[in-house]
Amino acid sequence: MRGQHKGENGKVLIIGGSEEYVGAPALAGLAALRSGCDIVKIATPEKVAYAINTMSPDLITIKLKPDPFVGVDNIDRLKALVNDFDCVLIGNGLGTKRETRVAINKLIDDIKKPMVIDADAIKLLSGKRLSNCVITPHSKEFELFFSEEADEENVLKHSRKDFVVLLKGKTDIISDGERIYKNETGNDAMTVGGTGDILAGIVASFIAQGMPLYDAAYRAAIVNGKAGDIAFRKLGYSMIASDLLGCLPDVMREIDF
Repeated sequence: MRGQHKGENGKVLIIGGSEEYVGAPALAGLAALRSGCDIVKIATPEKVAYAINTMSPDLITIKLKPDPFVGVDNIDRLKALVNDFDCVLIGNGLGTKRETRVAINKLIDDIKKPMVIDADAIKLLSGKRLSNCVITPHSKEFELFFSEEADEENVLKHSRKDFVVLLKGKTDIISDGERIYKNETGNDAMTVGGTGDILAGIVASFIAQGMPLYDAAYRAAIVNGKAGDIAFRKLGYSMIASDLLGCLPDVMREIDF
């Protein structure tokens, strides 16, 4: 039975956003809410936070100062925040400035809660040994992070029980080093920008609700793909990423995990 009090069904912290990329953390946050968690907060630069606040009244922002991007001045505040959440999603719209790279690499070692590493965080943390997380690269990000070709063999090789790889593609490949799952839901209209942010938000939501890393990853891939299929049936190639958000409730009702 779902918890009856606010927060009992999971709390997600998203660390992301920059002057150039405002929409990505908002898409991830809304996807996390639509897939069942109770509370999402987005830690993001102040200017970005005010923009996100205009997008949806459901999104709570934590306004970081003084930079228009996440930097080293934000490390102490972020360290103080993370323990209040069940899962931390890092990367959506974060940007790749040098100071952001330094900040995220210093922060990551102090995060003890489960994490989802997505988008720009994959680039910023390239080659770093991580644990207690799901990493969600597309093929080019995989090759950058692991310095190897993005294929099933290498997904299996680099995955571990505490480091689950979800390789996004026409067929998503998910592994924990022992098991491997190939998700074939979804369609080629989902190459539009933002669908990966939605996927990351769903993974984080499922982890926050108590799912093990591998289960959260492969189930999120299924849900994201099915939402994309519903949107495609309605809209064809004119669909955009935010169209998936309205389809998530139908998928969540349909699938009983």
